[in-house]
Amino acid sequence: MRNVKSSTEMFVSRLENLPVFDPNGDQVGRIRDIVLILSPKLGARAVGFVVQILGKRRVFLPLTRVTSITGDAIIITGLLNMRRFQKRDLETLGFSNLMGRILQVPNEKTSVVENLKVEDFSIVRTLGGDWKLSKLFVRSIETTSLIAGFFGKKGETKFLDAENLKLFVQPNKDKYTQSNDHILESIEDMKPTDVADVLLDLEEKRQFEVASGLDDKTLADVLEEMPENDQLLILANFEQARVADVLEEMEPDDATDLLNKMPEEKKNKLLEQMNPEDADDIRQLLKYGEFTAGGLMTTNPVVLQPDATVALALAQIRREELSPSLASLVFVCGQPTEVPTGRFLGVLQFQQLLRYPPHLQLGQILDTNAEFVEPNTPLAIVARVFAAYNAFVVPVLDSNKRLLGAITVDDVIDHMLPENWRDDL
Repeated sequence: MRNVKSSTEMFVSRLENLPVFDPNGDQVGRIRDIVLILSPKLGARAVGFVVQILGKRRVFLPLTRVTSITGDAIIITGLLNMRRFQKRDLETLGFSNLMGRILQVPNEKTSVVENLKVEDFSIVRTLGGDWKLSKLFVRSIETTSLIAGFFGKKGETKFLDAENLKLFVQPNKDKYTQSNDHILESIEDMKPTDVADVLLDLEEKRQFEVASGLDDKTLADVLEEMPENDQLLILANFEQARVADVLEEMEPDDATDLLNKMPEEKKNKLLEQMNPEDADDIRQLLKYGEFTAGGLMTTNPVVLQPDATVALALAQIRREELSPSLASLVFVCGQPTEVPTGRFLGVLQFQQLLRYPPHLQLGQILDTNAEFVEPNTPLAIVARVFAAYNAFVVPVLDSNKRLLGAITVDDVIDHMLPENWRDDL
């Protein structure tokens, strides 16, 4: 690798999130992780990086393609392989699986076992051109005996020679435990879609451990971005009460899709543990087939009465928890405004609301000719309605013209794509 001397040793924490540039100086992505191979024969060595490119896809960058590493950027040669990164046998991810790991290592002087947390590690280039794991920067997090207390205070840091630690080559559940602080810190400001990608890259056990550290709302948002089979695998490890709390935070249509994949007995028990209002919304949706308008709709559209003002409508669609598609349309109905509502009167698009003075009442300006579907309308017909009218949201009405819910275009697309479409992406 040019511009990197064979004796150069680098601590990898400074590489995280570094931009990656091609030979022309164009940024192609950012470093999200480092890929290590843990081999009983060859020891631990680095073979490449996980790079997040535009479009949020994560791909593999071999270290042999890196021509320069500085404190500000990584320069590569040639083109990146756009295939989604998949971890192979013997591989582990340095930032996700090694940082934060808790090791139990005998003290060289006392032979007393110490609990050491890995906070960083270095790689060094060999004469043969490979990059091997060199040193671990660790911090003592507790002492296991009074004798150990004489030789190492809590919080003391030191370096360990990675070559002498077989724990990385042949992990033993009794020898170490994993800390997930590093992952939770790194995903704190990520969007739910990106957090879902991080979880899907982890082993099943670590998926659950990291998911356990998320609050109910965040976990609900992340699960909505994952395939249903992966959602079920993660939630299967939680206590029933926690699952019910997470389902309450999910959009009703997403929670309904998930419950439909569960055994009938478990589904009913979870509904009993949920907030009655949330459970009633889901029970309403469970009456309809998954690929019908009723199965696709959400029961949380923005609904106002005709005497509400433009100012109030704009305030309602400004709510942070509202998705952009649902915020694009206000439904105007008679009392009650909770679904099923009073008689459906019409709609107002966000763009229309911007054209009128704040004090004007919605009943004076609403569109009374909005297209709608009935709850048993099949998905294929629903899709045609969206395409024909360039719609983002379509109301679902019963035979008495009461509003039952609304379908968003993203839910239509989601149900029309193959079940594993997220994996292909």
